[in-house]
Amino acid sequence: MGKIKDKLIDWKNRLKDRHMLSIIVVLFTIIVILGLYTYKKQREYRQASENSYNMAFFEVVDYIGNVEVYLAKSLISNSPESGAESLSNVWREANLALSFLTQLPIETNEIEKTSKFLNQVSDYSYSLYTKNLKDKELTDEDMSNLKDLHEYSVELENTLNQLSADINDGRISWGELTKKGNTAFAKQVSNISQDSFDNLEQTFHEYSGLIYDGAFSEHITRAEKVGLTGENVDEEQAKNKAKELFDNSSIKEINSYGKSEGNINSYNFGFTFNDDSSATVSISEKGGHVVYMDRNREITTEIISQEEADQKAKDYLKNHGFENMKETYYLKQSGIVTINYAYVQDDVIMYPDLIKVKVALDNGEILGIETTGYLNSHTKRKLSSPKVSVEQAKNSLNKDLNIESQELAVIPTEWKTEVLCWEFEGNIDGLDFIVYVNAETGKEEDILIITNTPNGTLTH
Repeated sequence: MGKIKDKLIDWKNRLKDRHMLSIIVVLFTIIVILGLYTYKKQREYRQASENSYNMAFFEVVDYIGNVEVYLAKSLISNSPESGAESLSNVWREANLALSFLTQLPIETNEIEKTSKFLNQVSDYSYSLYTKNLKDKELTDEDMSNLKDLHEYSVELENTLNQLSADINDGRISWGELTKKGNTAFAKQVSNISQDSFDNLEQTFHEYSGLIYDGAFSEHITRAEKVGLTGENVDEEQAKNKAKELFDNSSIKEINSYGKSEGNINSYNFGFTFNDDSSATVSISEKGGHVVYMDRNREITTEIISQEEADQKAKDYLKNHGFENMKETYYLKQSGIVTINYAYVQDDVIMYPDLIKVKVALDNGEILGIETTGYLNSHTKRKLSSPKVSVEQAKNSLNKDLNIESQELAVIPTEWKTEVLCWEFEGNIDGLDFIVYVNAETGKEEDILIITNTPNGTLTH
C-alpha cells in the first residue's frame, strides 16, 4: 500500500513540474513573439522615417533645381511682365524648398548655408518681383545680383546632387545623423560630397540687397477635337486600323479591351507577337485615328544613329497620314529614342500639333507613337502677316543675348489659345535658350532654357 502511495505522490510531483515547464515555455514564447513584434514595428517605423526624410531631401533637390531654372529665365528676360513671372516662380520654389528642408532631422553648417541661401533668394526675388509689377526695369546692379544668385544656385544644385548619390549608395542614414549630428555627417558623406560642401562654404556670398517630353508637350485640351476627322468606326474597324501599324505575319494574338471614354474616346487592344513581345494600341472612335501605340521588347544594342532614327520616324509618320512634320526635341533611354515632332504650315512651326514617336536603336523599328496633341489641335490655320518685324522683335530682347536663329512659330498659351510668335534661339553666359516674342504685340510670351545632354535635348 505504501509503494502505491509513493508512486502517486511521485506522479503528482512530475505533473506539477511538467505543468510549470509548460507555463514557462508558453511565457517564453509570448515574450519572444512580443519582442519580435516590437522589433518589427520599430524597424518599420525607422524605415518609414528614413523614407520620409529621403522624400523631403529629394523634394529639396527638385525645388532648388527649379530655382536655378527660373533664375536663368529672369536673366534672359527683358520684359518687366515676363521678368515678374520668373521672379515670382523663384520666390515660390525657394519657399517650397525651404519648407521641405526644415523636415530633415539634422542641423549642420551645410544645411544652414542652404537655408540661408533660400531665405535670401526668396526675399530678393520677391523684392524684384514687386519692382517689375510697378513696370520698373531692373538695374545693372539687380541683374548682377541675379547673376550671382544663379551661379550659386548651380553650385548648390551640383553639391546636393553629389549628396543624393551618397544617399542612393546607402552611405547616409538619417537615423544616425539624428543621433550624432555633424560628426556623423562628416563621417558618412563621401569625400566628393565633403569637398563640394567645403567649396560651397568658400564661394558663399552675403547679399546685402537681399522646372521627357519637350516644350509645349502639355497639349491643349479642346471641347472640339479639331484634329479628329472622319466618321465614327466600330470596334472591328478599329481593330483593323490597329493591325495596320504592324507586320500582320508577326502577330500571334489580338485582345480587345473595349472602349474608353475620356479626352478622346478610343477602342483599346492588346497585341502579342511571335517573338513573345507585346504592344498596346488605342484607336479613336471618331475617324479611326491612332491615338497611342506602345510596343515592349528587349533592346540590347544601339547601332542606329540619331539621323537614321529621325528619318525612319518621319517615313512612318508620312506613311500613316502625318505629313510636314518637323523634329523638335528628343530623348534617348534604354536603347530607344523618343522624338517630338511639330506640324509645319507655310514655314511656320505649329507647336500645339505635337506627335511623339519612339524608335528602337537596334533596328530602327517604330516602338511607339502618341498623337494626342495633334488630334486635339491640328487644323489649317489662317495665318496673318506679323505686325512686328523680326528686327523689331529682336530689338526688344535683352541686349546681351547672342541670337543664333529666328523663325515664326505658333505656341499654345495657358489660357488654351494660340499665339503667333517670333522664336529666337541663342545663348548667354553658357546658357542656351529660346525666347518667344508675340508677332502681333511685341510682348515677350515665353522663355525656355535648353539643356543639351548626351541623351537628348531638354527644355525647362
